[in-house]
Amino acid sequence: MAIFNLGSINADHVYRVPHLPEPGETLAASSFQIGLGGKGTNQSVAAAQAGSKVLHIGAVGADGRWAKEKLQSLSVDCQFVAEIETPTGHAIINVDDDAENAIVLFKGANFALDTAQVDAALEAASAGDTLLLQNETAHQAYAAELAKSRGMRVIYSAAPFSVEAVREVLPFVSMIAVNEIEAEQLCAALETDLNNLPVDEILVTRGAKGAEWRGNGKTETVESFKVTPVDTTAAGDTFAGYFAAGMDQGAGVAEALQLASAAAALKVTKAGAADAIPNRGAVEGFLADQA
Repeated sequence: MAIFNLGSINADHVYRVPHLPEPGETLAASSFQIGLGGKGTNQSVAAAQAGSKVLHIGAVGADGRWAKEKLQSLSVDCQFVAEIETPTGHAIINVDDDAENAIVLFKGANFALDTAQVDAALEAASAGDTLLLQNETAHQAYAAELAKSRGMRVIYSAAPFSVEAVREVLPFVSMIAVNEIEAEQLCAALETDLNNLPVDEILVTRGAKGAEWRGNGKTETVESFKVTPVDTTAAGDTFAGYFAAGMDQGAGVAEALQLASAAAALKVTKAGAADAIPNRGAVEGFLADQA
């Protein structure tokens, strides 16, 4: 099996600040660094570090060649990542002393890729493969419909949240992944509750309160692991990528949730995004230490 990910590729500009800025406030950052990020990138790296074959579908500008090379070094297949004239997407990330973050995104090349890239990538997919999607690229509904027609499992992370984007893609989705706030927004926008969302499966991450999966009339939950957080950036993406990889590799829902929870716990103990996502060996070692 394989995981295809139509996902964003961003340069993360990370600023450490004493607290998240209020409107009109100017803050002095205590540190600054540039790293590889984007929800799509993070999920691809997480799934690849979990041991799945991952093919990323996306685009960078000439300024983003380093990002493509970094993705490849983290075991992600980038044959379907194009270099185009539009600048690479980037994010401005403020991280405070409590490890909470606030993020501003520039879409860039993530919204300028061509549908021909999607066609070429999914032509290489087989029934039973997985397509990951997030709300940070163009052509989500197009890719989801094509993937569904090919018998693929379609997992959609509804973030950054947009009810219009959700409505467009939902008919083709196997599983929707949201955090607690996004779940509330989704249910309010669709005037329903989690039990009646028109999708086969739903995954809700609740930070320190763990996560919950619902599907086929069943519910599975997992508690979060107690760690000292350093940076919560990409924690949800790490969870989603590891969960997708677990399912791709034939794990049951409970096992995939446990694996994903451990990976997310380890991630928040390190600063950064894609570079800080743990590999499978580290996650399994962490789990063994909890037993």
